[in-house]
Amino acid sequence: MNLLNLDTSELTLHRYPSTNDPNLQAWDAADEYLLSELTAEQLQTAAAQGAILILNDSFGALACGLANYQPISICDSLLSQEATRRNWQTNELENHPLHLQDMLAPLPAAPSLVIIKVPKTLAMLEYQLLRLRDVVTPDTRIIAAGKVKEIHNSTLALFEQILGTTKTSLARKKARLIYTQVEDRPAIVNPYPTIWPLDNTDYQIANHANVFARASLDIGARFLLENLPRQKRGVMVDLGCGNGVLGLMALEYNPEAELLFLDESYMAVASSQLNVEQNRPQDLARCRFQVGHSLNGIDSNSIDVILCNPPFHQLQTITDDIAWQMFRDAKRCLKRGGELWIVGNRHLDYHIKLKRLFGGTECIASNSKFVILRTINR
Repeated sequence: MNLLNLDTSELTLHRYPSTNDPNLQAWDAADEYLLSELTAEQLQTAAAQGAILILNDSFGALACGLANYQPISICDSLLSQEATRRNWQTNELENHPLHLQDMLAPLPAAPSLVIIKVPKTLAMLEYQLLRLRDVVTPDTRIIAAGKVKEIHNSTLALFEQILGTTKTSLARKKARLIYTQVEDRPAIVNPYPTIWPLDNTDYQIANHANVFARASLDIGARFLLENLPRQKRGVMVDLGCGNGVLGLMALEYNPEAELLFLDESYMAVASSQLNVEQNRPQDLARCRFQVGHSLNGIDSNSIDVILCNPPFHQLQTITDDIAWQMFRDAKRCLKRGGELWIVGNRHLDYHIKLKRLFGGTECIASNSKFVILRTINR
């Protein structure tokens, strides 16, 4: 399951974080379709004419497959970047320069070739196409790919509206390619980050394009907000912070605590920082904002309270691997007597995992869909 066979070579590719599910691999049919579509001659010509950009390479399959042409891999995920680094090393590509950058950084001007894996949300796709519109030229070749079920009329309409004439390939292994010719189009104002009011407060919440709940508070976070701990001291962490709304309210409810906002998404951490800057600038001195995987790199026995709305997916895959990692890291990083507060769908049975790790957990509140659990590190 880890060997990707290409026309002239093969790659050993692993997911990161690793998984015990034998059905999950580090590439999909869309990656294979893209790599088979691009000939060595086309890639050599493109590399000679300008930068080759890869957007949304989940685990580095595209970057590793095109290593000879020095592509620049651009995404919003620290985990995707780390997967690319690890697969680069696994395939002994260290003699090739590895270029990684996050999606908020400036894009190289006049790229010769842009390769896009269609992202999970239309908002992220719209943002990326608008960013590309500022740097591409009529000579830029643009080719995108995704699973057939992920490419809708609305997907193609965005390519047409923002960049130019768009057509699709025949399907292969349930994947399809998208070809776009850059043409003159009316200027469109980039609407991101979006801003919306937080109910029952004066706060205005900013969301970058790839952050969950872009127009309103998601119902799980809303339930946890209603039950946040108060008057805590020491170090609190908004783990998997998203737009940082939990940490933002924790600043208000816990005036003597320090807050660390932590997420593997660059856009999430940027949104969190923007929301503190705009809504509680007086509290910036007791805040830190960090892009990271779970609590990697955080000292053991250093945290007093962790707030968490754990993800149950990685990219398009439903999995509890990242939630498990968060719980294990919480066990390591919490001080004795420190508290882990989580909200989750009732059917996920987080209380079983927490009891196994910590020896017990307490239900703070529940409704028909969600449960809030508090676990004390003893």
